[in-house]
Amino acid sequence: MSDPDGVYRVRPALPRDVRAIRDLVTPYADQRILLAKELVGYYEAIGDFQVAVDASQRPVGCGALHVMWSDLAEVRTLAVHPTWRRRGVGHALLDALLARARELGLRRVFCLTFEVDFFRAHGFRPIVGTPVPPDVYAELLRSHDDGVAEFLDLAHVKPNTLGNTRMLLEL
Repeated sequence: MSDPDGVYRVRPALPRDVRAIRDLVTPYADQRILLAKELVGYYEAIGDFQVAVDASQRPVGCGALHVMWSDLAEVRTLAVHPTWRRRGVGHALLDALLARARELGLRRVFCLTFEVDFFRAHGFRPIVGTPVPPDVYAELLRSHDDGVAEFLDLAHVKPNTLGNTRMLLEL
């Protein structure tokens, strides 16, 4: 997937992109907009990531689609380098992540965000509560992943979620 002007393209992330992904996320993590991860966490999740790369193949944006259940995934870690904002990079990354969700046969995509208008433009809607049946909720409680805990709205991650809006897209 590429932009109409051919200035950047979106592709699956590779292990060699991990340090650039971390560098893209760090300013957002410093502002408490995104959660910081250890470098090993990015390597472990590299299969979830897409990157937008410029003409010299440097990542200028990133985003991840993390499968949480048989029909549900979360968009995570969507970040764009400040000099590349307002150029469609975030939209292209989200479109690629949603295309991947469809390829996987998922029916719903969740996000926890401050960027409500951005996600609403892609069909997400604000939700209250956790949109899974009790048996799935019980299974998800077993996860050690902070993102799953945020999805479940568990008390121990409340400081991470203050001010965020819980949103869902039905595919």
